[in-house]
Formats: sequence, structure tokens, C-alpha cells
Amino acid sequence: MPFMLDEQPTLNVAIVGGGIAGAVLAIGLINRGINVKLYERARDFSEVGAGLGFTPNAEWAMKVIDPLIHVAFKKVAVQNSTDWFTWIDSYTANEATDGSNDELIYNMYLGERGFEGCHRAQFLDELAKLIPRQCVEFRKNLRTIEERGEDQKMVVVGCDGIRSRVRQLVLGEDHPAAYPGYSHKYAFRGLIPMEKAVEVLGEKRTASRFMHLGQGAHALTFPVAGGTLLNVVAFVNDPEEWPHSEKLTSTGTKQEAVNAFKHFAPTTRAIIDLLPEKLDRWAIFDTFDNPAPTYVKGRMVLMGDAAHASSPHHGAGAGMCIEDAAALVGLLQMVQSEMQHSKHTMSDLLRLALATYDQVRLDRSHWLVETSRYVGELYEWQHGSDPVKISREIDWRARKIWAYNIEEMSRLTKENFTRRLWKLDEALLY
Repeated sequence: MPFMLDEQPTLNVAIVGGGIAGAVLAIGLINRGINVKLYERARDFSEVGAGLGFTPNAEWAMKVIDPLIHVAFKKVAVQNSTDWFTWIDSYTANEATDGSNDELIYNMYLGERGFEGCHRAQFLDELAKLIPRQCVEFRKNLRTIEERGEDQKMVVVGCDGIRSRVRQLVLGEDHPAAYPGYSHKYAFRGLIPMEKAVEVLGEKRTASRFMHLGQGAHALTFPVAGGTLLNVVAFVNDPEEWPHSEKLTSTGTKQEAVNAFKHFAPTTRAIIDLLPEKLDRWAIFDTFDNPAPTYVKGRMVLMGDAAHASSPHHGAGAGMCIEDAAALVGLLQMVQSEMQHSKHTMSDLLRLALATYDQVRLDRSHWLVETSRYVGELYEWQHGSDPVKISREIDWRARKIWAYNIEEMSRLTKENFTRRLWKLDEALLY
């Protein structure tokens, strides 16, 4: 174990995984005086993927965890030129390369500077600056976890992503929920130099977030990297099983992407034509088919994709891990505080805290996995192409994510933990 346990009542947290989830959690805990050691299998902090966006609930959670996290995000975020997120019918629209004849399905007002995008690696680079080097060990690959009585002050948090080893140890290697499943969609991802994108598509189609809907495929575009790049994620429906058991990517070509979007409107076809010749197919796996019945076992706990990997169609997976971190940081801070004067054992306090985390986060994160799978199908007209129905579904589902009250979550989390503590106190009296 990475810590020297002394007589002082100090909580020690081992974080497995050095992506955005692990980094955000580490920063929040360090800021509260909790001992942290973060383990990452790579030689440095690393994130897979290109662009991502954070909705208002996620930005709020950043501030609750540590305002410096939000500052780090704003350093690399790209402000949209409009305050709207637009969904368009890119399948039946008639010929107009600039998108002027695209049929609007839904426009959602995001508020001032709402749902800004950034490059994953750039955001993680900023987060890494907030983590003391002595709190991190690279090139560490988890095999197993042993619980020992003398390590009662230790918590292990699995932030090791969709193929989480910690999830296997929490649920059991034979449990079906220990592994993600194929959502029958894959994506082509690319970053296009903004000057090329503007030249072909114009300012209107490159300055904000657009979701291009159609039969059997859909595409998301938004600016990242200070507005110098257009992030493109082109999704394709796949009725077959994913053929690669050991990897989530395979080699593809631009021609395959062109073929998938050949019946789409000129705007979307023009975007696909700007992608590089060599592309990877990114399989979209999630935990929809077998959701985890719990995120906790003993003093092990799961967070982010390790707990509830969702497909990316809501753009809320990273934000959900920030919510997780806000809840877990608050609970571990309460444990740290309670340790100073409590008559209860450390194991008891951690058991209450992690049970509270499970109750607070399980239903909402499971719902995100379900709704993300559904809207991905909705965008590809697998539930019909009625624009009225599609717009209604988009609206209520997105608002349930974006308008989530983080302060209320924190309040309910504290009440839940306190109530459990009272019951434990009562049990000691009788």
C-alpha cells in the first residue's frame, strides 16, 4: 500500500486511473487535506479521444469540487459563437452545401457560454498541473486488491474507464456487469483545421454545436482547441457484433465513412469529405445491457466510466463523472471530519459513506446510460423520423441532465450520510 499509516486520523485514498475522472477526484481530495496516491498505467497522464463538452451541471460540479478545476476548463474551452445547440435533418434536406436548406428539428438555448467544448488532452494537461508530482505513480497496472485490517484508513477508487479492472474486482469476474457490451454503433472521429472547415461549410456551420440526423447514421460537430479545429464525430449503426475482443478500435478508411453518409444532405457529406484518408473505427461500448447493481464493495468504489459507461450521444459521460466526484469528495471529507472525534471505527464510517454514494449516484447514472443509448437510436431514426417527437424527446432528456442541481445533490448526500450515522449511534446505545 502507498501510505505510511500513523496514529493521526488521516484518510488515504488510492485512485486507479489517471484520466479526467481520476484527476478531478484527486484534486478535490487533495484540496481537502486527504492523502491521495493516483496510479496510472501509462507513462504520463493520458486521455483517449478528441473533443468533449461540459453541460451546466458539470461546470457547477467542477466549482463544488475545486474552483481551480473550472478555471482549468475555461482555459481550454471554446466559446460558442451562439448560445444554441442545433439538431437538423441532414437526410431529407435538398441541395445546399452551406446548409441553408437544412430542416431544423430542434434548437436548444444553452444560456450564456453554455456547453462549451474542449480537447480532452488539453483539459487533462491543465488538471495535471494541479496535482503534486509526489501524489502520482505512472506505469502501474492493477492486478488485484487485498483488504487488510491494518489498512482501515484506505479507500480504493476505480477511475480506470470502461474496461475497468476495479469493476471486475467489485462485482466479481464472472458477473455479467463486470464487462461492457457493444451498443451496435461505431464512430469515425476527426479534427479538421478550422480554415478548411470554414472554406467548405461557412461560418454558420462551424462556429457552434450541430447534430446532423439521418437514417442509419448521425454526426456531431463543434469547435475545439481555441476555435482552431472542428471536432467531428460520425456515428454509424452496425447490426453486427464487434469482431475484436481485445480492442475497441479497428482500422478504417474515409471511404467507409463516405459510404455510410452517402444519402445525407450536402452539408454533412462535405464534412465527411474533410476527414483524413486514414480513420479508426471506434466501437461504442456501454453498460446498458448489464448495469452494475452496486458501485461499492468493502472499501472499493467505482466512479465515472468504470461505474456506468454510457454511449456518448448525450455528450454527458464526462460530466457524469464530475458529478460522481463531487458526491464522493463531499462524503470522504465528512468521513475525514468525523474521524477527529468519532466513537465509530474507520471501517464503519467508510461503509456508511460508500453506501450513501451508492444510493445517491446509482439511479441517475443508470438512467444516463439508458437515455444515451436511446437518443443515439433516435438520432438515426430507429424510433421513427417524426421531427415533433424527436424534438420532444431531446428536450426533456437533455434538460434532465443539464438542469441537475448539484447543490441539492450535495445537501441530500450530507443528509443521507448523517441519517445513517444517527442510526449507527442508536445501535450502539442498545
